[in-house]
Amino acid sequence: MTHQVQLNFPSLPAQDLLLLEEGRHPDPFSVLGRHVVDGVQIVRAFLPGAPYVEITSGAGEQRRTIAMTGNGSGLFEAPFPHDELYRLRVAWPIGLSEHADPYSFGLLLSEEDIYLFAEGRHFDLSTRFGANPRDFGGTKGVLFSVWAPNAGSVSVVGDFNGWDPRRTPMRRRLGPGVWELFVPDIGVGTTYKFAITTPSGERLPWKADPLARRTEEPPRTASVVAESPDFDWSDADWLAKRARRHPVSEPLSIYEVHVGAWLRMEWGQMGSWDEASDRLVSYVQHIGFTHIELLPITEHPFGGSWGYQPLGMFAPTARLGPPEAFARFVDRCHAAGIGVILDWVPAHFPSDEHGLVRFDGTALYEHEDPREGFHRDWNTLIYNVGRREVRGFLLSSALWWIETFHLDGLRVDAVASMLYRDYSRLPGEWVPNQFGGRENLEAISFFQELNTLIGERGRGAITIAEESTAWPGVTTPVNHGGLGFYFKWNMGWMHDTLRFFARDPIHRGHHGDDVTFGLIYAFSENFVLPISHDEVVHGKGSLIARMPGDDWQRFANLRLCLALMWAHPGKKLLFMGCEFGQEEEWNVDAPFPWPHPGEERRQGVSHLVRDLNALYRATPALYRLDRSPQGFAWVVGDDSVNSVFAFRRSGGKPGDDLLVIANMTPVPRHDYRIGAPHPGFWRERMNSDGSAYGGSGMGNLGGVSSEPIEAHGEKQSLLLTLPPLSLLILERDMQAR
Repeated sequence: MTHQVQLNFPSLPAQDLLLLEEGRHPDPFSVLGRHVVDGVQIVRAFLPGAPYVEITSGAGEQRRTIAMTGNGSGLFEAPFPHDELYRLRVAWPIGLSEHADPYSFGLLLSEEDIYLFAEGRHFDLSTRFGANPRDFGGTKGVLFSVWAPNAGSVSVVGDFNGWDPRRTPMRRRLGPGVWELFVPDIGVGTTYKFAITTPSGERLPWKADPLARRTEEPPRTASVVAESPDFDWSDADWLAKRARRHPVSEPLSIYEVHVGAWLRMEWGQMGSWDEASDRLVSYVQHIGFTHIELLPITEHPFGGSWGYQPLGMFAPTARLGPPEAFARFVDRCHAAGIGVILDWVPAHFPSDEHGLVRFDGTALYEHEDPREGFHRDWNTLIYNVGRREVRGFLLSSALWWIETFHLDGLRVDAVASMLYRDYSRLPGEWVPNQFGGRENLEAISFFQELNTLIGERGRGAITIAEESTAWPGVTTPVNHGGLGFYFKWNMGWMHDTLRFFARDPIHRGHHGDDVTFGLIYAFSENFVLPISHDEVVHGKGSLIARMPGDDWQRFANLRLCLALMWAHPGKKLLFMGCEFGQEEEWNVDAPFPWPHPGEERRQGVSHLVRDLNALYRATPALYRLDRSPQGFAWVVGDDSVNSVFAFRRSGGKPGDDLLVIANMTPVPRHDYRIGAPHPGFWRERMNSDGSAYGGSGMGNLGGVSSEPIEAHGEKQSLLLTLPPLSLLILERDMQAR
């Protein structure tokens, strides 16, 4: 049945109509939807480009159809003296559509959600704000919301409305400046952005959703509606065991990976999470690392940033597949006994116009003052973590990855750049804190809150700080005044070690401090020893390229360097390619240079790393007391003539000592005497010069018995052959006593 009632048309004031036509009405619910005009209940819609619209309601014999009157610019009105639900049937030039009226729904975000958001204490942001599929009274659709407190108007635009900002303007809620709109009859897979105008009417570049859980694949920049991942996990046992672990006193051996580059077999080729689930997981399991650390996979517009300039802080990059595929990858890792750590970037964000920069026309996520809000090193913007909403945004992102994707930890990038207000700035180019100091008090409290939250909610997940200075207490618990990270990268050890191994062995005897100095502070924090991606880029060359000498010596030096790293106190991190002596400097776009089967020396390095990981995981003396001085003691630290170093590692139980001896020159040392803490037969557990690793095969025939000859303060000693450019690890054979 069609019914038409005459109405003075249009009933809308001219100023409201003009604002609708210009796509910048600040309060669309005041004019659109169901209203009473002159005692008559009407429905008003604004659908520019539609030649004909009608209202439908009811079903069967009760079905009611009312044609709406249009003004030619998109405004349609009709009397509708009924309280029932209704739909709009729209004739477009390309066909018909029918949907519920977005402006027939009341307030949808809860007051509690808005309050917690304003306080920076809403830690489930992405399931409440952004774009979430919802069902309201049997009507399915997507609830959009976005924080833009200084906007004059906000519209959601997408493939569902022809990317026309006039068709779906949003409602501003009272409080912190959140805008919302429920768009019926759309769902998962819808692409969208936010069209924002300033109070003066300036139209900003359309913005991607800061809380999007999925995005288009770059270089496209729209957000994509996605369900909150409802993955069928099989890792309950893994998570339960993780929650009971004590990571500081357990082995932690991390393989750092840029997944796309690791999978790349030819120029321009890009792999997927499912491919990584097959190839990467089995490889890491074979070579024995306990964890994979992913270079940032949060969505980022420029692939050349390696992920370090992210904008999608809740979305795994679409380059490798949908979020569900990433969840499958993590689940496969856990099934294989491998943890997954994400490199997470809260220090800065890029200035791409579709991103967070001046999001509502003001410095919303960043600082207004460039002395606080702009990184000259990276040409990026700095989050204002002193603002509650921004802090809550970042904290919610961190928890999202750990709780939703079951990640085992976050490596937090560029911590030092956040802790110091004068980081990489000259005098006069930075703003002191309230006490006149250089410390960033807001960043300090942010890290403390981050680590406290992850400790409370992370079920044993860890945090690792890339902190390149001597900031005190990075891994000290928050309740003892520290930042509360589980681990900190030991950048000092890394610089000293790589500098030492780059020297010609003839000069190493004069630079023993590069080996010994790090032990002065080795127990002041819970350290990770990192040889990361940063050390094989930007003209530094590959790890093997730094090693001096002929080809044999270069590989011997590399094996010695890696063996020393595994024997040294501290957890381990190695970037992909270093485990087999990748020759070229890392290039994110190049095919990954896997060694050929005939490259015996590279295969030998890989074999060594596999054996080092196996020895490390099986030997508590190499990890249990990493933080304690009782786990380490120098035996020889001053033999500059021979450039030999020796030390003892202990796991804290009687008799479980290891002796580690490093010969830093290509000259074999015969009859070299080392003091031994216990009598008996000392078995050679590791010899980096072994023939299986591409070495000369020189050694001690599997071990040596102690002699009652005093040396290095011990009553027993061992007379050893030290192969050239090698490291030996000896363990007393308890069964041979």
